[in-house]
Amino acid sequence: MTQSQILPQILPQILQTGPYPAWDQGPLDARFTMHRLFQADDRAAFMARHGPHIRAIATRGELGAGAAMIAACPQLEIISVYGVGTDAVDLDAARARGIRVTNTPDVLTGDVADLAVAMMLAQGRGVTGADRWVRDGSWAGRGAYPLQRRVWGKRAGILGLGRIGTAIARRLQGFDMQIAYGARTPHDDAPPDWQFVADPVALAAQSDVLFVALAASAATRHIVDAEVIGALGPDGMLVNISRAANVDEAALLDALEQRRLGGAALDVFEGEPALNPRFAALDNVLLQPHHGSATHETRHAMGQLLRDNLEAHFAGRPLISEVL
Repeated sequence: MTQSQILPQILPQILQTGPYPAWDQGPLDARFTMHRLFQADDRAAFMARHGPHIRAIATRGELGAGAAMIAACPQLEIISVYGVGTDAVDLDAARARGIRVTNTPDVLTGDVADLAVAMMLAQGRGVTGADRWVRDGSWAGRGAYPLQRRVWGKRAGILGLGRIGTAIARRLQGFDMQIAYGARTPHDDAPPDWQFVADPVALAAQSDVLFVALAASAATRHIVDAEVIGALGPDGMLVNISRAANVDEAALLDALEQRRLGGAALDVFEGEPALNPRFAALDNVLLQPHHGSATHETRHAMGQLLRDNLEAHFAGRPLISEVL
C-alpha cells in the first residue's frame, strides 16, 4: 500500500451560500467538504473560521458572491453559480484575482421561455381571475366573465435577444405575433422578419406585449423606466422574467395603479420574496414566485452542470460553461 493510499483524501473545501435539492446536496457532500453559510447563526464568525480554507463558492443566481465574501476567501479559485444570472456576483473582484466564474445557461432556457409565454397568455386572457370567477360562484351568480384581450397576432417586443429572448420569440411565432427586439446591436442570426429596434422607448411604443429578457447589469438597471412604461401604454402588457433590477418597480406600480399600463406579468421582484404589498392589491398584474426554471428536469440539469464545472476545475479540465 502506498503512502497516498494510507493518507486520508483531502477534499476541496467549498462555501455553499444557499440550499440545494437533496439530489444535488448528496453528490456535493460526497465529492467536496461543503461549508453551509446559510445555516450559520453568526455569518461573520463562520467566514472568519472557514474563509481562509475555501477554494470554491457554490451559490445561486439571486445570492451571488459579493466583494466582501470574495475577499474573505484568500484561497478562492472558482465561483460556480446555480442559475444563469451572474449580476449578484462581483465579477470585477473575481476578475482582479483571476477567479473563475461559471453559471448554468442553456439547460433552463426552454422552461423560462415557456413560463414567459404562459404568463402572457394567463394575463392576457384573465386565466387566474376566470378560475376564481368559477370557484367563488360568480359564473353561476353573476354570469359570464368580463371580456379579455386577444393574444395571437399581436406585436411583441423582446428586450434582450439572448438565449431566453430568442426562445421566447420562436414560441411567439406560433401565435402569429410580429416580433421586434432590442439589443446593443442587430443579431445577424435573427430571422429577417424580426425587427431590430435599438431604443427601448421606441420598442415599447410599437409593442402590445413587452418581454424583458435581459441579463442584469449596472448598465441595464431600470432600463424599463417610466418613459418605457408610458410608451407601452394603457393597452400594453409588460412581462418580466429576467431580473427585478431591470424594471423601475416604483414607476411600474404607479402606472398599474393609475391604469396607465394595461397589465403586467412578473416572475421577479425587488426584495423577493417579501415583495412590495402594493402588488397584492392590484388586479391587473400576475404575480409568480421567481420559478422560471422550476421544473424537475431543469433543476436536475442545473445541479449537474454546477457540479460538472466544479469537478472540471479541480481536475484541471476546461470549464463547461465559463463566464470568467
